[in-house]
Amino acid sequence: MDWADRIGRRIRLRDLHIVLAVAEAGSMAKASARLAISHPVVSKTIGDLEHTLGVRLFDRSSQGVELTAYGRALLKCGTTVFDEMRQGLKQIEFLADPDSGEVRIGCPEIVIAGLLPAILEKFVAQYPRIRLHVALANTAVLEFRELRERNVELLIGRTPLPLRDDELQIETLFAEPFVAVAALQSGWARRRRIALADLIDQPWVLPPYESVPGRLIAEIFGRCDLEPPVPSITTLSVQLTTTLVASGRFVGMLPVSVTTFSAGREMLKKLPVTLPGMHMPTNIITVKNRTLSPLAELFIACAREVARPLAGPKR
Repeated sequence: MDWADRIGRRIRLRDLHIVLAVAEAGSMAKASARLAISHPVVSKTIGDLEHTLGVRLFDRSSQGVELTAYGRALLKCGTTVFDEMRQGLKQIEFLADPDSGEVRIGCPEIVIAGLLPAILEKFVAQYPRIRLHVALANTAVLEFRELRERNVELLIGRTPLPLRDDELQIETLFAEPFVAVAALQSGWARRRRIALADLIDQPWVLPPYESVPGRLIAEIFGRCDLEPPVPSITTLSVQLTTTLVASGRFVGMLPVSVTTFSAGREMLKKLPVTLPGMHMPTNIITVKNRTLSPLAELFIACAREVARPLAGPKR
């Protein structure tokens, strides 16, 4: 008996939907309540699937059910099927009305404070009827949950390269240097030449050294034969960093895109400090073999266009 006769004609999307519901609920009774169908129907569907496939999908106990290795494999397949169907429906909507729909993006705060507003302004000007939803995702500490769980279609953020994750696809938009910054009204802002060593004993606001930007900043100090300072304040928040530096009491180190695009840039002064050429890549992160919606493709094209001047000439 071939695949179509044995399995292809016997497994329906409804069956996969029930498997997903049972796996999420942890019991057939809870799944039947969520799906508004009877418990016997849920139980019979799972039993029929197990008979068709010849394997047990769930281990049963008095506490509920738990996926077996076979169940996890089917669950992964089912999730992919529904995701592809969702993207197919989005494509149909796009073909019917190319100027409407929704794109969901995840970004860390450093991108939200710097590059992202410039992308959003350009995108909304071109496609005013497309809705954009932005979620916070901390890519600096390799947080990809929103992307893996399909709550967003893409991430724009900073990650170490190469990224050792076979499920993710990385496209670098640009790689930017860091600059030392102080308040516009500070004494440091009036100096024409400053060595990094001159700032070493100042109160610093820096990201944690175990984060992606923190490791690069620590390397900058190391290449200048300096021990990285112990920051007065450690934070990954760009808004907090710019606010504290703008107060005149602290110095900091930020990617050049933040000093170019952020709302607080007018309160900051890029200091004339020569730093080693440590560049931090800003990447578009997607899931391999997962179809992007046409609207997500439009957003990525817009992001490339905005980032192009920051990328500089190709070597």
